[in-house]
Amino acid sequence: MPPVDQAPEGGSTVRTIRLERGELVRVGARPALLEYLRQLWDYRSFIVFDSQSRVSGDNNQNTLGRLWLVLNPILNGATYYFVFGLLLGTGRGIDNFIAYLIIGVFMFRFTSSAITSGARSITNNRAVVRAFQFPRATLPLAVNVRELLIQIPAFVTMFVLILVIPPFEPITWKWLLFIPLVALQVLFNVGLSLLLARWVTKYNDIVNLISFGTRIWLYLSAVFFSLDRFEDNPAIMAIMELNPMFCVLDIARDCLLYDSWPDPQRWIVLGAWTVVLLVVGMLVFWRAEETYGVES
Repeated sequence: MPPVDQAPEGGSTVRTIRLERGELVRVGARPALLEYLRQLWDYRSFIVFDSQSRVSGDNNQNTLGRLWLVLNPILNGATYYFVFGLLLGTGRGIDNFIAYLIIGVFMFRFTSSAITSGARSITNNRAVVRAFQFPRATLPLAVNVRELLIQIPAFVTMFVLILVIPPFEPITWKWLLFIPLVALQVLFNVGLSLLLARWVTKYNDIVNLISFGTRIWLYLSAVFFSLDRFEDNPAIMAIMELNPMFCVLDIARDCLLYDSWPDPQRWIVLGAWTVVLLVVGMLVFWRAEETYGVES
């Protein structure tokens, strides 16, 4: 409404301004979902910059720097090979067990690191969350971009190890399927990170359960054994085949090791998990947008 001028007895003019309350927006109010997604897109440069700077900063604190991005999964793989391959003999009957194990360790570590860090992305940035107004989902998104950047040299190392460790595996056109597989895995990680970040912010004790859960998940994803050992137990077979991480590993091994087209059911299961987690994770995280500065 336009201002109204009034002339009191003193001769000076007093201007009265009336505001329409319907046009006012409370500071820090949660925007509509589509507007929230648009804001996240506007923050894409910040997400990439934050991810790159944290990768460089973390590595500069170590003497070997970026070399640890490669050494960590290699050392983990060597440990699992010694325990499960040599001591327990879980690799019997698996063609090229070393490469089979390498793929399992590298690919599973990508997801476990992403969701563990993503779950803590709000609580680890309490000062930023309380001091600035921005879409909070940028924090778990930045964590996942950072984990992808960290994983790229690890993936290159994985390819080299597959090619140089006997029996030597040839490069085929099916290796290109690794690109959409990683894209799906990243989206899966993002959806699960959003969901866990909301729960950890509200119940911090869940952090301990995440570490325990990822350890169990590791043993249930056929990282260092073959699914064939359960062929006499249809119930366990069915549960394993619905495990999204088993689907990731099975697809990667088919296209990188065995020169075969991955089972379409693996793509369907992984895609379904990814879509559900992205939708549910974003909705759950968005609905609590106004609480993060208070709860965290």
